[in-house]
Amino acid sequence: MANHKSSQKRARQTIKKNAQNTSQKSKVKTALKNLRLAISENNKELAAKALPQVQGLLNKLAKTGVIKKETAARVTGRVAVQVNKL
Repeated sequence: MANHKSSQKRARQTIKKNAQNTSQKSKVKTALKNLRLAISENNKELAAKALPQVQGLLNKLAKTGVIKKETAARVTGRVAVQVNKL
């Protein structure tokens, strides 16, 4: 446990931010799962509707540093190619 007042505050902030980041990652994973499900079912309308949502979520996480920018770009590109193949 932290001993100094500033390190105690930092520990509290870390716990709070970690919970927010975990929540955001979970939201993206769920959206990606739904998009990939639509792709596997060849549902072009649902996939085209979900793609911008997933891209926006990934870009937001990359912008804030929750995930790496390269990871967001790679995932976005791969799902976009799959949607365009439908």
